[in-house]
Amino acid sequence: MNQREPAPAPKSVPVDELISSLCATVPDYPKPGIMFKDLTPVFADGGALRAIVDALVEPFKGQFDAVAGVEARGFLLAAAAAYATGTGVITVRKAGKLPRAVFSEDYALEYGTATLELHTTDLAAGSRVLILDDVLATGGTLGAAARLFERCGVHVSGVGVVMELGELRGRSALAGHRVRSLLRL
Repeated sequence: MNQREPAPAPKSVPVDELISSLCATVPDYPKPGIMFKDLTPVFADGGALRAIVDALVEPFKGQFDAVAGVEARGFLLAAAAAYATGTGVITVRKAGKLPRAVFSEDYALEYGTATLELHTTDLAAGSRVLILDDVLATGGTLGAAARLFERCGVHVSGVGVVMELGELRGRSALAGHRVRSLLRL
């Protein structure tokens, strides 16, 4: 069986240009008027995924004990970042998906409302977490995730996203937190 070497991170292309070149735009999804930014082609490219993970964790190196991913695309980033940094990975899930005691947090989306949950004991109080997700839009999802960790007594070291939709002003929902976005639209 042939084993492939991991794809190297493309050094010559700035990460924001790499994301722009691989990202697909899907009009009218999930409802009319929304221009959905699909990052799955970016994640499918091994070199791009490596470059993204490296760029997301670099500003926070040594400042977190675990990486959290927000369901579902955030799981991909968090698992890769946790592996790359030798830390644990925590999943922030949609309501009803976790089997033990949870904290729940309702939040507004760009196109509706939802609830996130986190096990109350996944990280010890006083631990530090880096929260990752694919897109920062209105900030509802990431703001809810940050509040969940804070309710558990966990310090949010920062928030990292691949893409930020600046016109939706999502950073305002993350006031007081360091935010790293690789591409701002």
